[in-house]
Amino acid sequence: MAFKSFSFGIITRVILIALIAVLGSFAWIAEDAFIQVVLCSIVLLILTLNLIHYVSKTNRKISLFLESIRYSDFSSSFSKDSALGRSFAELNRSFNDVIEAFKRTRADKEQQMIFLQIMIQHINTGIISFDSKGRIGVINGSAKQLLQIPQFKDIHDLGKLSKELLRTVLSLHPGSSFTMKVRPDIHLNVQSAAFVMDGNNWTLLSFQNIKEELQKNELEAWQNLTKVLRHEIMNSMTPIASLASSLGDILEEDLIEKKPGELHLNRESYLDLSEGLETISKRSLGLVDFVNAYRDYTNTPTPVFSKFPIKQLIEDVGILFREELKKSDIILKIDVSPEGFYLNADRELIQMILINLIKNAMEALSNSSKKIIEIKAGLESGTRPYIQVIDSGEGIVPEALERIFVPFFTTKKTGSGIGLAISRQIMHLHKGRLEVISHPDNFTMFTLSF
Repeated sequence: MAFKSFSFGIITRVILIALIAVLGSFAWIAEDAFIQVVLCSIVLLILTLNLIHYVSKTNRKISLFLESIRYSDFSSSFSKDSALGRSFAELNRSFNDVIEAFKRTRADKEQQMIFLQIMIQHINTGIISFDSKGRIGVINGSAKQLLQIPQFKDIHDLGKLSKELLRTVLSLHPGSSFTMKVRPDIHLNVQSAAFVMDGNNWTLLSFQNIKEELQKNELEAWQNLTKVLRHEIMNSMTPIASLASSLGDILEEDLIEKKPGELHLNRESYLDLSEGLETISKRSLGLVDFVNAYRDYTNTPTPVFSKFPIKQLIEDVGILFREELKKSDIILKIDVSPEGFYLNADRELIQMILINLIKNAMEALSNSSKKIIEIKAGLESGTRPYIQVIDSGEGIVPEALERIFVPFFTTKKTGSGIGLAISRQIMHLHKGRLEVISHPDNFTMFTLSF
């Protein structure tokens, strides 16, 4: 039966069931009415089943709707039973609206996925993702071209290129990075990230061949170093050559042979010769010191890693400078938070960096009215150790700030200009960074990031 409304259909069916039940009761009470009782029972059963079927339409509709969402089958349409009343029409309209929204969302996601896949395949950086079992999820053309590994289906296939590279990748923490030379023509810079998808842990790796960039930087470094060496050597050799020539002229002009085999020199010429030779000696020693400084820069020892409390290291450095700081009226403040954390590094080399930075800070405070040096240590993002040396001195001008880590560049009258260069080199050996921020006449802050 077709009813104009769902509620009217329910009420009608309930009334009919009640009437048939009453008629059946009277027939049961009356004598010789067995056939009527059976007929009423059959009609009552049919009406009850019809009511159940009628009511369960809503449940079947909701079940069909949920299955369409579950299996992403958005081809279903709900409109056949709209004639049963306004409530069914509204329900059908709501279901159709939700399915249409899911269709649009799915289409948008598919378009985004296609766009991301195209973008990943076209970028110059190699991209590889793999799950906890080592299975490759995504690998783009740049990674295939860079690594040149045939049938790359598992991350362990990296061992075909370099076993050391594979070991480093498998032990890499999320967010970490490293550089490694795997072949003469490949020097990789690798960065990692972690994410969870479908309940599985995935690792995303990006690969870049930085060989050309390293060669460019190396060439620039050698050019800068050559300029410094040429400048320093010319500053030493030019006056030595000129002075040696002048001393030769003095000997040729003022040396007198009074008797055969006996040469005489007046006192003034003698003093000139003595002073000139002393100058040549001092300048030669200065050149030797410069060469020794260059040797120190190029022979930085390999770090020997060990775990030690960072607060103890900073306090030991403070004790070394206690008397000098007292004489110079400089206040040293130490702030380590959390206090008990350890640093995995070469203790002696890190101490060397701190000593150099504190010396520089003390010199920067020589003409300052506010003489304070702060040493702070902590954990960046809760995992990455850092140490900061901050002074309230005269600061570093922007022009010099860009060059203070260049070997042999110095803004001080006395200094080799290799302290900061060696310090940055030590941090590179620790796979860390040494950076500086300075505001003239305000503060200078050197940060060691591990």
